[in-house]
Amino acid sequence: MNSSIGPTGHDGVRVLLVIVSAAVAVVGSFIGSGALVGTPIAQVADGALAADATAVAPGGPAFSIWTLIYSGFLAYAIWQALPAHRADVRQRQVGWWYAAAMVLNAVWITCVQFEQLWLSVLVIIALLAVLVVVFGVLTTEGPSGRVEAVVVDGSAYIYLGWVCVAVVANIAATLAAAGIDPFGLGPDTWAVLVLALVAVVAGLLAVAGHGRFTVTAAIVWGLVWIVVARTSGDGLDSRPAAIAAAVAAAVAIAATAIARSPRSHSPH
Repeated sequence: MNSSIGPTGHDGVRVLLVIVSAAVAVVGSFIGSGALVGTPIAQVADGALAADATAVAPGGPAFSIWTLIYSGFLAYAIWQALPAHRADVRQRQVGWWYAAAMVLNAVWITCVQFEQLWLSVLVIIALLAVLVVVFGVLTTEGPSGRVEAVVVDGSAYIYLGWVCVAVVANIAATLAAAGIDPFGLGPDTWAVLVLALVAVVAGLLAVAGHGRFTVTAAIVWGLVWIVVARTSGDGLDSRPAAIAAAVAAAVAIAATAIARSPRSHSPH
């Protein structure tokens, strides 16, 4: 939906901020990968965030989803800067939040590079909160066309879905690195509990978003790779965590299917 009012100075600032934020996020990704500078995330803090560090850590290939997420950042930055979209009411509502979400990703990488795991937990929780706001804005009023649905909504939903899994993995890794086992329940019990929480969150997002499949796909992607990592025999094996992750994925898919069904949209 386009505004009846032409682009303003605030629109220009927002557009520029989104572009800069996308660039910062992409630069941060190179630092996090260790390709040019920095340390690969999986090797930071003696491997605290490695794929076999905790029972809820996704397998290494799961992180390839970041290629899709970063591509989404760049596509969104270009799309929203086009003259036809600068004064779009929907972009005026979501652009600032989306920029914050991209910057927070770079901040998280910075915290991890300096081995500030507890600070990284606060940052990723803030990131999740911002992405929930983005989700709320985008689902309140749908996109105007297929390109917007893919570039704006799709990229944000994939980002949100992945972070829903990443936040529990981040918290678990931080606690494990500090040698903390709250209530002495053990890693397997905690894995089951937090993965049950992921299932609940996935269900709530499915209901709130009327079955946005892209969010669920990203959540399921992360959960499936937890199953693979816990059953492959190449790292930390945990049957309880694997079963819990598989059940959580099934719940997420079922909740989305129900939310998308015609009956769920019926006024009666």
